[in-house]
Amino acid sequence: MERLSVTSLANKIQTEADAYEFMERLRWNGIPVCPHCGAERAYFLNPANGVSRKTRTGAGSQRRVWKCAVCRRQFSVLTGTIFHGSKVALRTWLFVVFEMCANKNGIAAREIERKYDVTPKTAWFMVHRIREAMKLEPLAGMLRGTIVADETFIGGLPKNKHQQGRAKRLPDGAGARSTYAPKTAVLSLVSKETGEVRSKVVADVTGHTLRKVMAEQVDMAGSTLHTDASLAYRQMGAEFIDHQYVDHSSHEYVRGDVSTNHAEGYFSQLKRSIDGTHHHVSAEHLPRYLAEFDFRYSTRKEDDTARMNKLMGQVGGRRLTYKPLTER
Repeated sequence: MERLSVTSLANKIQTEADAYEFMERLRWNGIPVCPHCGAERAYFLNPANGVSRKTRTGAGSQRRVWKCAVCRRQFSVLTGTIFHGSKVALRTWLFVVFEMCANKNGIAAREIERKYDVTPKTAWFMVHRIREAMKLEPLAGMLRGTIVADETFIGGLPKNKHQQGRAKRLPDGAGARSTYAPKTAVLSLVSKETGEVRSKVVADVTGHTLRKVMAEQVDMAGSTLHTDASLAYRQMGAEFIDHQYVDHSSHEYVRGDVSTNHAEGYFSQLKRSIDGTHHHVSAEHLPRYLAEFDFRYSTRKEDDTARMNKLMGQVGGRRLTYKPLTER
């Protein structure tokens, strides 16, 4: 596919029918796949007037509908995807997807609201559905090779946070712990060979917690671990082929090829983007933001077109409805 830009995308999808055909090329590459049974035998249902079909409300729709020759059920390229059931035009969706793939610092829901004339609620829901598609594939393999591990904390300065409940912060030296809500801990694992990053929200940064995440994501017996001198990594380091670390307390940041710079660079981009673009991210939704930044960082050596193609290969089977998204 030729290189995409906002201008070229606008030229390609001038109508809603164009948007459906463009989406079909991205997802199916010319061979429709039934989302109900997985068969690749389907035929197009031409509208009676050759242009649009009536919806239940009597309005005209340019949605392209297919029928499976095996299970006999109808579907479109949006069925069972993050776009399923949305009343937002597919043309608008494609522009927003492209912007989220192309903007290094991400894009705020409020900006989507202003640029594409949708409500704040709709814009917020759209970007979270796209982040859902950016999540790591369920069957993604384990990381292997040289793995850089480091943790960081996401959240504002304690002095700017609301106090929990009615408790008051006591004067310094009064012997009481701060009543301010703590920051959220995040562990990131970066493969030096592939450049892939995987970030997880963790309850704490103790060795037990970090090892559990590590074991889920990394082939520990077949990898080398690079970290800082935190004691949390010392015991699990024995489960790797080798564990090398740099001691930041002694102003040691690089020793040969050992450093945590890959993770530090990722954290720098992540925090700069959260502060500058989103300003605030709640702990409950932080995992989706991490999925977004992981996706862009892991594909940073690809162009915007390849990144959008990759994302479109992940939109199926990831429906996200509004109620569970907002339930606490």
